Amino acid sequence: MSELQVRTAGALAPAVPLDPRDDWPAEARQLREDLAAEWGEDDPLPDLAGAWIAHYRSPNTRRTYARHFRVWSRYCAERGRHPLEAGFPLADAFARHLETAPTLVRVKGGAYGEMAPTGEPYSDAARANVLSANGSFYKYSAKAKVPLPAGDPFADVLRPAIDPDYSATEGLTPEENLRLVAAAKALSQRAYVVVLMLYVLFLRVDSLLAADVEHLGYDRGHHVLQIKVKGGKWKSKPIPPIVWDALQVYLGDRTTGPILTTRTGARLREPEVWKLLRRLARRANLPQAATIHPHVLRGDGITDALDAGDKLEDVQDAADHKDPRTTQRYNRRRNRLERHPGHGLAARLADHLAEDEQGKPVA
Repeated sequence: MSELQVRTAGALAPAVPLDPRDDWPAEARQLREDLAAEWGEDDPLPDLAGAWIAHYRSPNTRRTYARHFRVWSRYCAERGRHPLEAGFPLADAFARHLETAPTLVRVKGGAYGEMAPTGEPYSDAARANVLSANGSFYKYSAKAKVPLPAGDPFADVLRPAIDPDYSATEGLTPEENLRLVAAAKALSQRAYVVVLMLYVLFLRVDSLLAADVEHLGYDRGHHVLQIKVKGGKWKSKPIPPIVWDALQVYLGDRTTGPILTTRTGARLREPEVWKLLRRLARRANLPQAATIHPHVLRGDGITDALDAGDKLEDVQDAADHKDPRTTQRYNRRRNRLERHPGHGLAARLADHLAEDEQGKPVA
């Protein structure tokens, strides 16, 4: 038997060395490009930040973390400090800055992805996310053995106090959800499918938009949809008959490609879903017409299922929550606005004032 000959790397390498950055996801390449324009091609920050974003499996996490890091990078640049040399005092000042700074919002009528700092200041939860995201960059940098003169500047920055049982999402009543579904069905088959799948299947919008026709199947007597859930794992979701029928009418004879598409056949994007829901909410005369978003339907589906008597553990599994306390956060039964004792006090006051206006003796 002849000996195996080890070939040198040079013998295997192509004439033009491949760039490992070509293997990065789009979010990482875009962040690197933005930072290179800000700090220069020769600066180590763009490649380091791009590698950090490429490390994450979830596209949603990559987009969110990249957006948060741009805010921090811009803050450092405006104050004449490099992010790799920033210390705790600057990060602490950044945390205070977020309390009043306008947030980035999509430019109406602008290019896809175009953002401008014209939104309301960050909520407590959003500020905590921004600080956590930027802290993760420095943890990655330390693992990559990148010299950080001041270490992780966010390590000791105080995060906002967050109530784990509080949700700022404005929910709809079951009757309002029925009106939204009816408005969707009257508008178009695609709108009907979007609303049904978000509400009935408790889907996150990014999971829904990433789903392809090839992900539909049949398992143990159920039509199913294979969905990539938060964390990058795949899960099989049963599709109830009303959703399946609506889906089949919408798909027609399509057997490949994205489930939800534009008129040109391109994959439907999240901003288009937001616009669709607000259009439907206006048609349904809902008070949340200016603020409704896809997560409202997911939260309402969870809430209404619990209200209907479904077991917490079943709803938790369907919602892809690891902890039942997360599911309970969506359970608005725990803090029903209509059960607030102030309603009874107000009713008694109203009766009292009405009797007084009619000239009757006040008790």
